[in-house]
Amino acid sequence: MNSLQAPVTSLKGVGDALALKLARLRLETVADLLFHLPLRYQDRTRITPIGMLKAGQEAVVEGEVTACDVVKGRRRSLLVRLRDGAGILSLRFFHFSPAQQQQLRPGAQVRAFGEARAGATGLEMYHPEYRLTGNAEPPVEEHFTPVYPTTEGLNQPRLRALVQQALAQLEADPQALPDMIPEPLRERFRLPELQRCLHLLHQPPPDTDLARLASGHHPATRRLALEELLAHQLSLREVRRRIQADGAPVLPSGRNLQARFLTQLPFSLTGAQRRVLDEIAHDLACPAPMLRLVQGDVGSGKTVVAAMAALSALSGNCQAAIMAPTEILAEQHYRNFCTWFEPLGIDVAWLAGKLKGKARLDAKAAIADGRAQMVVGTHALFQGDVHFHRLGLAIIDEQHRFGVHQRLALREKGEAGGLTPHQLIMTATPIPRTLAMSAYADLDVSVIDELPPGRTPVKTVVVPDERRPEVVERIRNACSEGRQAYWVCTLIEESEVLQCQAAEATLEELTQGLPELAIGLVHGRMKAAEKAEVMEAFKAGEVDLLVATTVIEVGVDVPNASLMIIENPERLGLSQLHQLRGRVGRGSTESFCVLLYHPPLTNGTRKRLGVMRETTDGFRIAEKDLEIRGPGEVLGTRQTGLAQMKVADLERDADLLDQVSALARTMQEQAPEAAPELIRRWLGEEAGRYGQV
Repeated sequence: MNSLQAPVTSLKGVGDALALKLARLRLETVADLLFHLPLRYQDRTRITPIGMLKAGQEAVVEGEVTACDVVKGRRRSLLVRLRDGAGILSLRFFHFSPAQQQQLRPGAQVRAFGEARAGATGLEMYHPEYRLTGNAEPPVEEHFTPVYPTTEGLNQPRLRALVQQALAQLEADPQALPDMIPEPLRERFRLPELQRCLHLLHQPPPDTDLARLASGHHPATRRLALEELLAHQLSLREVRRRIQADGAPVLPSGRNLQARFLTQLPFSLTGAQRRVLDEIAHDLACPAPMLRLVQGDVGSGKTVVAAMAALSALSGNCQAAIMAPTEILAEQHYRNFCTWFEPLGIDVAWLAGKLKGKARLDAKAAIADGRAQMVVGTHALFQGDVHFHRLGLAIIDEQHRFGVHQRLALREKGEAGGLTPHQLIMTATPIPRTLAMSAYADLDVSVIDELPPGRTPVKTVVVPDERRPEVVERIRNACSEGRQAYWVCTLIEESEVLQCQAAEATLEELTQGLPELAIGLVHGRMKAAEKAEVMEAFKAGEVDLLVATTVIEVGVDVPNASLMIIENPERLGLSQLHQLRGRVGRGSTESFCVLLYHPPLTNGTRKRLGVMRETTDGFRIAEKDLEIRGPGEVLGTRQTGLAQMKVADLERDADLLDQVSALARTMQEQAPEAAPELIRRWLGEEAGRYGQV
């Protein structure tokens, strides 16, 4: 083990108690300290005359103590008056000792660092760092002073001292931290040398541009951000390489079955659907597993594309499976596939958590012996007791609800005969290009960027909740004309119980206000069978108004519904609002979405709701969502690896991603041995989640 891979306890002054505090910051080795970068910097490289100080400025000052008194106000404090030739400044301490009071007596020469603030005696510094200088004038700092992310019980001087020890070890043994990007590639991509960047970031010389450091645009920060993005990219490419190293069934186009299927449809495929199907057909004809993400806005016809791909698998004597994140969506897929496939003589099986007893055993047996050619279900398909006869194609709907590790788990389901199933991953949540290039670097991406003809864009209005009676009247008018409506109650304080109570209260209120209407309720705590019954009644037109929580976000298709009210839309992200809005506008009737907000709105929320009013383009909305909320929230908790980057910021560093992709490709070809170490450096234990050892 080299010195930098040694545990932090190898450093001077680090015992078990301090090691535990460092572990809270994910600092376990000496090298971890080197990659723990400052949040900001302080300028202690010069002494500022007191007369030139401004409120809000951090500075080093030096002078003679002219007074030192304990003063009583709202809080007792020690007030020290410090004078240089240019002015007078007060140092105020709310926590002090008699020894400190004695130390800071009049006549003492003091150098202090802190933030000047306007106070009762003019400019004051509260609890500044200080030291007595005496007659000898100590030198000022040679570098800007780093301020690190820290944790309770670990102060800045202690953390700085530990980083200095780590830097000293690096200087003594530069080979302990090799640059994983080979020199020819560094030169080709014009990358500064890693160790030089680390030294500069921990000890910036006084001529360093602090504004560029603070904004993350300094070349040294960019070098580390690029390397971190590269590690994530390489880890996902490694997942892809491992999956594609296994053989996959070569699947024919299935043109005959597909042609029979298309004659049943009451519409023609769009040009975008045909283009994406050509891309899928090309992948399925190869002996390596397809790994393709299909993005399509709400209502663009992804399910039909999935059905066509499934028919290719069935034509090649393989099974196809489609997995959805919720039972509501899975049941809808099941109904669609039964309607489409049974007239073609294809058996469709259904498997979900709620399926029990003999029905479950029968479904598992049909899947295992191949009688069930098409399988539809929830994540129950992943369970260990589910075995496929010959799974050729696995389709995952709403990818953002599942993690990378679940994509890997699919391999095991198709390993009979040494083949890995092709994977088709679909999402109706358009993914901004920056996230697609980073979070989904193991996938090829297809986009269905065209809506079927006849769809009417949904008009969105933003209304304060004091106008609730008008909104209720609007529902009455729409339903009296034979149309249907949704009323969506959004999440309250992250509590499903409170959310369901709110939905029940809303149902009661609307039942009193609209006694002539049939009103249904769907929420997350209802049994799956109850939810399905209400949804079926709504779809059949027996329910005029459906009060629901966000469980109807994905996949519910009721063409006669033309009005949606979303209560408290300020609680939701843009992409989720767009998903909900996509439940209306699925027929030819003009449709409306009412965002019923509770004032006052913050600027950010006003901006978000404004975006919803201005556009129905899911890709534009996704870009805005990323801009406003950041990648961690947009990706959701399942893709946490990206949300917890140490240096890189997907918004700030988006322009690096093309370079990162090119560098990852080149490294895989020219220096594949460097990739595992680079991944381990940045992802550590997380590397295992991405298929690394």
